[in-house]
Amino acid sequence: MTAGLFITLEGGEGGGKSTQGRLLKEKLEAAGHKVVLTREPGGTPEAEKIRTLLVDRHGGDWSPMAETLLLFAARAQHVRDLIAPALAAGKTVICDRFTDSTRTYQGYAGGMDLTVIEQIKTIAIGGLEPDITLILDVPAATGLNRSTRRMAHTGATEDRFEGKELAFHEKLRAGYLEIASQHPQRCVVIDATQPIDAVAAAIWKAVAR
Repeated sequence: MTAGLFITLEGGEGGGKSTQGRLLKEKLEAAGHKVVLTREPGGTPEAEKIRTLLVDRHGGDWSPMAETLLLFAARAQHVRDLIAPALAAGKTVICDRFTDSTRTYQGYAGGMDLTVIEQIKTIAIGGLEPDITLILDVPAATGLNRSTRRMAHTGATEDRFEGKELAFHEKLRAGYLEIASQHPQRCVVIDATQPIDAVAAAIWKAVAR
């Protein structure tokens, strides 16, 4: 059986990753693909417990190193129990965030040594990388405002990173663009300031190619 396609959606806060993930899943399923839509941190019961520690405002005050270790603990479980089996079965996996998020949030913005992140990654999940990474790019202030409004509207408490200063989010954006420049064969930068339908069309064009 042919291995499936591994697609990740990346970017700072407020880029619309969750919305675009759902739209892409619907489009791929309509084209006849079997699709698994998942997220990080999370994706399995055990990893979802770690998610609460990392992203909820009441989850704790973790250092970048502690965050990295927790993220890869969740990721190792996620890959073993969900992502790897789905890919082996020939399914398309769409994941809202993956290792690039750790490289940007804990590395570029958090100050964690990128070399150490790669070492931990190799121990936790080996060489697994997405086939294509879609980076939904918005100016940091725009994305942060979007996300803050959404949180206020829904009453969600997963806003630990939204509470960080604007400079942190600007470093996130710069980190993602740096990753895209280093890995042009894998990463596609999508202008996420466009209307939802236009963003979805740009994503479909990249994935179809």
